[in-house]
Amino acid sequence: MATLLARATRRTVLAHVRHVRPVAPHRADGLVAQVYGQVERDFGMLAPPVALHSPAPRVLAASWTMLRETLVATGPAGRPAKEAVAAAVSAANRCPYCVDVHGAALVGLLPGGGGAGPAVAGLDDGPWGPLARWARRPSPHGPAGPPPAPPDQLPELVGVAVVFHYLNRMVNVFLRDSPLPDTPSVARGVVQRTAARVMGALARRPCPPGAAVVLLPAAPRPADLVWAGPTVLAEALARGYATIEDGGRQVVPAGVRELVAARCADPKDGPTGISARPWLEDVVAGLSPVERPAGRLALLTAFASYQVTDAVVADFRAHHPGDDALVTLTAWAALTAARRYGPALAGVPDVPDPTS
Repeated sequence: MATLLARATRRTVLAHVRHVRPVAPHRADGLVAQVYGQVERDFGMLAPPVALHSPAPRVLAASWTMLRETLVATGPAGRPAKEAVAAAVSAANRCPYCVDVHGAALVGLLPGGGGAGPAVAGLDDGPWGPLARWARRPSPHGPAGPPPAPPDQLPELVGVAVVFHYLNRMVNVFLRDSPLPDTPSVARGVVQRTAARVMGALARRPCPPGAAVVLLPAAPRPADLVWAGPTVLAEALARGYATIEDGGRQVVPAGVRELVAARCADPKDGPTGISARPWLEDVVAGLSPVERPAGRLALLTAFASYQVTDAVVADFRAHHPGDDALVTLTAWAALTAARRYGPALAGVPDVPDPTS
């Protein structure tokens, strides 16, 4: 089923992407072709949240490696628990696209999968409630305590949460609001049940860990991955972190990198809701005029990705016209914000600043 679905959806899934032109499967070569092949084999289709990274091949490989080795690879946590974490984090980050996908996967994995309604609607009231509440913490500052699960599941559950803090930000910038087709409300339940059956079937397939790690060069383990232990997952995240950090050094102006890192590290900083706009203009005022477009885009991606507008993207493109620069800057900003959740969710105190 996965092969047929991958072939059938190749054209349509790329239409979900905005702001950049993803590499078409029939034009993919080198690293992009390697990643696409793994995504279709292990996820079941060319997922738009992965494909949107394709204008920057190394960032594409990093994003897929982190996603595969946390969510998709078979491990002690089990796929339903990981999908519950993914759906809960996505809801907290106002990412309706990921809520639809991973809510459907969770419903499809439950007994009698394909039942009515999105899983996240009643997530807190079901068996996954404690896990969802743990995953949905609003701030990365201060320890939350380890997940309400056996200790051997901690690396996977924390890893999924970190990766979805990253992916939600990228999806909010680059994808439309839902992967599901626009349908009259009377038919939406049918569409949701069909999506749940398909996603559940794909998520049940075993997927041995480690296959994506070879896509990226080896990298030292940063201090903020202490919670991941001596695991393949830790190796995957270390390589992904290093790859995206290296891309940021090449594309993101030094003043912007310093500003975003400092704001992410400050527990008293960061906007919520409509307060992002006045906060944003006050913060970027300290940058040079040529750096401000990159600063606005990076800060919004890190703190309020759902508020990135066409105008913010166009302003950045006036100075950096390539799709690869747009993907790389947003990936760097998203990961800079996301990786701070790892130590907090694992209950690890006093971890050094990962960007220092």
